[in-house]
Order: sequence, then C-alpha cells, then structure tokens
Amino acid sequence: MRIASLGSGSRGNGTLVADGTSMVLIDLGFSVRESEMRLARLGVEPTAIDAIMVTHEHADHIGGVAAFATRFGIPVHMSSGTYFSGFERHDHEGCGYGIHRFDSHRPFDIAGLSVTPVPVPHDAREPCQFVISNGRHRVGVLTDIGHITPHVTDQYSCLDVLLLECNYDPGMLREGPYPWRLKQRVGGIYGHLGNDQAAALVDSLDLSQLQHLVLSHISEKNNLPGLARSCIGGAVGHWHGDLLVADQDLGFDWIELKQP
Repeated sequence: MRIASLGSGSRGNGTLVADGTSMVLIDLGFSVRESEMRLARLGVEPTAIDAIMVTHEHADHIGGVAAFATRFGIPVHMSSGTYFSGFERHDHEGCGYGIHRFDSHRPFDIAGLSVTPVPVPHDAREPCQFVISNGRHRVGVLTDIGHITPHVTDQYSCLDVLLLECNYDPGMLREGPYPWRLKQRVGGIYGHLGNDQAAALVDSLDLSQLQHLVLSHISEKNNLPGLARSCIGGAVGHWHGDLLVADQDLGFDWIELKQP
C-alpha cells in the first residue's frame, strides 16, 4: 500500500492512496491541466484512478472534481450533505461519470479497498475524513477539522500512515494578517486544527504501528513547517517513524508501506 500528495493547503488539495492496481484520489482542488501535471510528477495516468472521494464542498477540496471526473470518466463518492451543497447541479445525464452518495456512518468498498468515513466538526454541510484499509495496512487522512472528538481519536489509532492537519500556530494566527472574523473562523471549533491541537491528538493515539506521520494543510500565512514539526515532534516521544511535511506546491512523493 502507498500514499502520495498532489499538494496540500488552502490553494488546493489532493491525496492518492493505492494498493496494487487499485487507486483512489481523495479530493481535488486543482484545474484539470494542473492536476495532470501533478499526477505526471508522481508517475500516474488519470485513467489509473478508480474513484475520487470528496471530504467536503470547500473549493480547495472539490473545485477540480467535476471537470476532472468528466474528462476521464471517473466515479465520484461523497456524502449527501456535500452533494446537496451545490454539487447536485453537476449530476445530469451525459456528465461522463457517476456520483455515489455514501452514508458517512458506514464503511464502504472501492476497488478492493475498505473506506471508513469519519464525520468531523468543520463548517461544511456534511464533512468527513477517511481511513482506508487493504486488510493489512490502515491509512488515515485527517484535515479540515475544528476540534478532536472521541470518535476521531478512536478511528485514528493504530494506523500505518497518518496525514494530519497542522493548519496554524496559535500565536501567528492571533498576530497575523487575517481579519478578526476569519481568525475566529479558522481557530474556532468548526474551523481548522492548530499545531497544539494536532500534538494533543498525536499524544493520545496508539502509535505502535505508525510508520509515517505527515503534517499537512499548513497555512502559508499562519504557520511555518518548522513550528509544526517542533510542536508535533515534542508529542511523539520515542516514536521512531518518519515525520514529514506535505507541501502546497509539491505535495509529497509516494510513501511505500512496509509489510507488517
């Protein structure tokens, strides 16, 4: 099993999870042309993607989905809330792909991969994140969440890879350039995860089988990769896995999981 990123941040997101011949794309916030360029960097043809799974309707996660899915005939999976937030206008005869609405409280399968949606608190209609398994490994993607719930803690323990939001440093957000209302939104309980919140989550998880921890969705105005790494590094203790950072422009290259 392996995972890679097309890019991570407020200007666009996309994460690939693959196992053998199966491959899913979580979110797509880039244009078709930009997506093709980023996929080519990872050695991926668009037609190799079995499905696109959408976490929520914000443009940096869904903005490129309809055009890309239409161009390459890729089915799209999302919650009913995300669908009815505006995506239903794309659901018409001749759109070139199928739209599948999943129950955000029930696991489902795509191309041999088991997908567990995890509802999260965020300012969207029915947002969820995902844990994906092939029966041997578990990969968790967790971004765009305002605070940690007990259900999230339960679902994201015992992973092999965790892609974790470290959106802002509280001090930088407080003193930064955003208007006060936007600062309240980002740092609120339905906003994004700060470095300290992410560290508290990591400290509460079972990391015994975690091979890679990837810090993601880092704000370009309210955080620094070094601040995020330092904060999370202090929480992982004697964990011996790889601590990485996902970049807005470059994402990250394929991470191959070792067999258990």
